[in-house]
Amino acid sequence: MCFKYLIKANMESEALIWGDKLILKGLSFHGFHGALPEERKLGQKFVVDVDAWMDLKAAGKSDHLSDTISYTDIYDIAKEILEGSPQNLLESVAQKIAVTTLTNHKQISAVRVKVEKPHVAVQGPLDYLGVEILRRRSDLSE
Repeated sequence: MCFKYLIKANMESEALIWGDKLILKGLSFHGFHGALPEERKLGQKFVVDVDAWMDLKAAGKSDHLSDTISYTDIYDIAKEILEGSPQNLLESVAQKIAVTTLTNHKQISAVRVKVEKPHVAVQGPLDYLGVEILRRRSDLSE
């Protein structure tokens, strides 16, 4: 019986990941996050991607904004957090974006947040360093 529950939960989880979603990609902000004093004093560029899973069927049928969530609502959440109070870790920045998005928009069942730091002082070439998290609505109760 428990095994069947796990299979069902896994199938629901996979359906969530492959379902409808809103996509915001390449949001760019200047923020003061980081563990080093220089990062908090000078600030730096951050690039954010957000995927928000929700049922878009009604919006697709009606063509009404009231049947979905405006991209600008999610953009504003990312902007407020990235340009707001400094955090030591990108993990914390991503978590704040995810939790605020899920809390403010009950229609969203899960959110993926990727935060990139393109200008990092490391020895060698790179595109960016960053984090990517996936949070489900059920994670809010933990």
